[in-house]
Amino acid sequence: MKRRQLVLATAALAFAPLVRAQVDRVRRVGVLVLSQSNTLLVAPFSKSLAALGWIEGKNLALEVRHADNRLDRLPGLVAELVRLNVDVIVSASTPVTRAARDGTTIVPIVFTWVADPVGSRLISSLAQPGGNLTGLSNQSFEIGPKQIELLKALIPNLTRVAELRDPNFYGTSAGAAQNQLKQAASRSGITVFPVEAKTSDDLESAFSAAARERATAMVVPPMPLYSEQSKHIAELAKKYRIPTAAQARSFVEAGGLVSYGSDLKDGFLRTAVYVDKILRGAKPANLPVEQMNRFETVVNRGTAKAFGITIPQSVLLRADEVIE
Repeated sequence: MKRRQLVLATAALAFAPLVRAQVDRVRRVGVLVLSQSNTLLVAPFSKSLAALGWIEGKNLALEVRHADNRLDRLPGLVAELVRLNVDVIVSASTPVTRAARDGTTIVPIVFTWVADPVGSRLISSLAQPGGNLTGLSNQSFEIGPKQIELLKALIPNLTRVAELRDPNFYGTSAGAAQNQLKQAASRSGITVFPVEAKTSDDLESAFSAAARERATAMVVPPMPLYSEQSKHIAELAKKYRIPTAAQARSFVEAGGLVSYGSDLKDGFLRTAVYVDKILRGAKPANLPVEQMNRFETVVNRGTAKAFGITIPQSVLLRADEVIE
């Protein structure tokens, strides 16, 4: 009996390091974003994970990849993360998430900045995502009406608004958002009409068309091409004297007039909670998708001055930031 106990004790001691290694092994989290500028959010994301007990260099390794705003690079980057045997992939934006979904049905995927994950057929439902995806949706049909409201406050003689559109990404959610935008504009006696730009070379012709149609402003949706070309769009806006409104603050930082949309930083940081749950054993299929609920208004005073626009006090009071 004693001999048997000794054998069992010896075996347990031999097995213990293996158990500890399995429990304490470094977890690898892949982070896939569209542009290099998005990688600026990785540092605060890392801090959010550290607050939850996942510390880089101790029990966590982050594998960060960006596609340099090229959609054709996404499949290769997803394959690279899968080969690295990451435990979770964090994907930011609809095209990035679609590429991640197409690249693996096994590795858990936590997405953010996805406007309509159900309509995009990424998940089955918000309450029960199913499959290997879950995360945060920034779908809000109030964004377009709020943009019209801001433009009207900034440009009292606003009558015709061009909506920049990339037909490559114009789907169900984009159509619904456009209807909300048009309805809000119509209630204020404003006409909204589309101008298309599928490539960067199309942008000037889109602004030229908007100018011919006597647009007094332009709404720029959050499409990958437009995010990549935000500075060029701001330059064209000044050239054609057509102020722009967008969702992402990066457009205002690049020289656009005003933005209203989801707080993308907040959405990115909230993915840390999902990552933590999955690393501790939760299944993405059982984690409900949450709505991003923080919005921000940013206005560029220098751009307003260039257009001869005086920012009213009502806009200044509601702005989360005024860029000088």
